[in-house]
Amino acid sequence: MESRGEAQVLRYGEIAPPQVEAGQVRVAVKAVALNHLDVWVRKGVASPQLPLPHILGCDIAGVVEAVGAGVQGCRPGDAVVLNPGVSCGQCERCLNGQDNLCPQYQILGEHRWGGYAELVTVPSANLLPKPANVGWAEAASLPLTFLTAWQMVVDKLQVRPGEDVLVMAAGSGVSVAAIQIAKQYGARVIATASSDEKLAKARALGADETVNYTRQDWFKEVRMLTGGKGADAVVDHTGAQYWEGVIKATAWGGRISLVGASSGYEATTPLSHIFYRQLSIFGSTMASKSRLFPILKWVSQGKLEPIVGATLPLVQAAEGHRLLEERRVFGKVVLEV
Repeated sequence: MESRGEAQVLRYGEIAPPQVEAGQVRVAVKAVALNHLDVWVRKGVASPQLPLPHILGCDIAGVVEAVGAGVQGCRPGDAVVLNPGVSCGQCERCLNGQDNLCPQYQILGEHRWGGYAELVTVPSANLLPKPANVGWAEAASLPLTFLTAWQMVVDKLQVRPGEDVLVMAAGSGVSVAAIQIAKQYGARVIATASSDEKLAKARALGADETVNYTRQDWFKEVRMLTGGKGADAVVDHTGAQYWEGVIKATAWGGRISLVGASSGYEATTPLSHIFYRQLSIFGSTMASKSRLFPILKWVSQGKLEPIVGATLPLVQAAEGHRLLEERRVFGKVVLEV
């Protein structure tokens, strides 16, 4: 990416391979999954002061190609999944298991060069073994979205068995992960999407009930499905267009975890609903590195499944961005290298 703008600013070309410093590992990328974060960085909404040119790509799976001095626990030829969050590893937050709150926290593909490339270099602490039961495209679909969903469902919302959990925009990577994680924690999941096709796929994934959120007063359907109560917990990243509906779909004393704003940041918040109905709203970004361990364990056991909606060669990254922006895919768009 040499400039900000629409998908056509993405360029395919040759650059020098990244150097491997002490404590780092160079990985030959096999697949890199797209995220809306890639779109926001490309447009300059996220990290607008980022130096250009820049290589996007947060979610990476590949093979260890070279290791730097002092690296232990991995060797060339190992199949790995990369944790997208990079932190200092030494501050109080990092040592307390809250590395995604580190003052120096960076995300691959946003703050530093990512995986739209043949090679990428990362700290050795960011490597985990690839589950043997999934392919490269599926492995690349795991890290950012499943980490994000895990923190929302497990750490922030603390979903409990029997609760009604509303998952907005079921076709997105985060929501695909959130539906599955909430079901593993015993929740009854109500998923929303913009088409009957996506709603059917959400049900196949485990959603108990579905609602088309393009219909006016869709939140009333959520309340009807919960006997008038509303959702006990909500996973949301849909932004300004649906925010008031999300609040109205939430039960008294309910919790909302917010991780993005796909339809815009400037939302109207009816404050009376927040204080009178005693709602809790949790902002969320990524998750601790440690959370990828149980995620990959559950993937290996078949309890969680990465969903790939489309695969393209790396040279067609711009088309992948268009698929993502136009919401034509249920699950992840993946570039194969």
